[in-house]
Amino acid sequence: MKDDDTSAQRYTVSGDPARLDAARIHAWLSTDAYWAMGRTREQQDRMIAGSLNFGAYDRISGRQAAYARVITDRASFAWICDVYVDRASRGHGLGTRLVTAVRDELAPLGVRRFLLATKDAHGVYAKLGFTPLAEPDMWMALQLG
Repeated sequence: MKDDDTSAQRYTVSGDPARLDAARIHAWLSTDAYWAMGRTREQQDRMIAGSLNFGAYDRISGRQAAYARVITDRASFAWICDVYVDRASRGHGLGTRLVTAVRDELAPLGVRRFLLATKDAHGVYAKLGFTPLAEPDMWMALQLG
């Protein structure tokens, strides 16, 4: 992976919803993200509308290069999901920068519990302090459909 200085010089991270490229985000997630394969555009648009969203953008072209979505009450809890980096932009630390931006945006509001799920990026998130659940048998889930 290239160092974060390269990432900082080449990309900017923003939480401005007006900058999001919803069509690009949908194409990424619905065709290339194991957790969102087949997601409809209508579903994705509702998810974006109901969430806090972050993007990483190429400083020269302005084109969106990465995305992260956060479900949060902006007071105590945040679930970080849909973290995706365009294949052509990987290796610049963008996933790490996006999750760091989420933490830095929400921590001053009192958010102390950040959760995420991953099948294959444990090492990326561990660098930011994420660990497996201390008491996983306390957590439950309801899966419909």
